[in-house]
Amino acid sequence: MLCVNNMNIALDRRESGSDLDFISHAHSDHTSAVRSSQYILASSETMQLLGQENKAYATLKVGDNAQFSLLDSGHMLGAKQLRIDNTESGERTVYTGDYKMQESRTTKRIEIASADTVIVDSTYPEPGMLFDDRNEVESCLQDWTRNKLRYGIVLFSAYAMGKSQEIIALLNEIGITPLVSKRISAANRVYRNCGINIEYASAYDDASDYESITRDNFVGVTDSRDVGGLGRTLSGIHEKRVFTAVATGFAKKFKFDTDAQFALSDHADFKQCTDYIDATEAKHVMTYGQCAEILAENLHRAGYAAAPLQASRKQVKQSILQP
Repeated sequence: MLCVNNMNIALDRRESGSDLDFISHAHSDHTSAVRSSQYILASSETMQLLGQENKAYATLKVGDNAQFSLLDSGHMLGAKQLRIDNTESGERTVYTGDYKMQESRTTKRIEIASADTVIVDSTYPEPGMLFDDRNEVESCLQDWTRNKLRYGIVLFSAYAMGKSQEIIALLNEIGITPLVSKRISAANRVYRNCGINIEYASAYDDASDYESITRDNFVGVTDSRDVGGLGRTLSGIHEKRVFTAVATGFAKKFKFDTDAQFALSDHADFKQCTDYIDATEAKHVMTYGQCAEILAENLHRAGYAAAPLQASRKQVKQSILQP
């Protein structure tokens, strides 16, 4: 939690005593405050995805010497960084939330602002965790899909918000309109409403071409974690082989029980993290999240003045955010 002008600000989690809850994006592990908090700071797109439009504020001024604003993080639709400008001290702090430096088809490119202190996400904290060229990964995914579609059904498992829409856009690019699950269909409608044009079919959308697509081999995108079980069910119904796949950055670290896996990530790897810090010219780096201590240690070894946010909360309050 951050303290700005005696206001406690929770970052992507519900914390006791918070006066304001910042929600960087709509993934469920960042939205615990959405239904219980009276004061939420988030993008309008995030609140649309969460069905809580009336609680969103694009910008907010707190007190006489702190200005809050939101910057695109590159993670998914509506994902934002939180920038805090202390107009009295001249200090600027930026919290990234989940972010990535690479460009994608369904997300605005990350905005990078100069800062005195950055608070960075720690999803991938190891220096050896480096993602392959994104264009090459995307091409491999498309080529594999085209090939397997000749022999049966292709089924991708992905988050309902963010990764699913990225996969759909990649499939659209090679002329494929995929079938999607109910939750993905609901998220797709918000994406379309926000100007992201993706083509899909669903049994839950009235104007969908769902039935004609299933008469031949097709591609499906589901948010089910049991993609293998769903694949076996589809194989029995359609009497065809089903090829399963996942697209996640964790494909660089773990073996999934699928026919294929693609290391397509919406997060920053270690190199992207240091590139981001360098671009901000920040003097102080705080790490945040489950791997905060590991990332801080590795950044420190690389020559950065880094420490986990929670371990350094007192110093943050005293030397960075207060006038």
